[in-house]
Amino acid sequence: MPSTVIASFSYDETAQTLLIQFVSGSRYLYYRVPKQVVEEFKRYREKGVFYNLHVNGKFSFSKIQ
Repeated sequence: MPSTVIASFSYDETAQTLLIQFVSGSRYLYYRVPKQVVEEFKRYREKGVFYNLHVNGKFSFSKIQ
């Protein structure tokens, strides 16, 4: 099921960074995200719900211009 909030995401395992692009066009880079969190994110059906429960507010981040 496509997310109504998250357009796409990618993970750099070496740097442990998660890049999320939202449907609005905003992009955020999250730091020190464990691979296990990303693996669960990939499997989770409702990406926006997972993001709110397990990513938002849990990791430091930067907005990408």
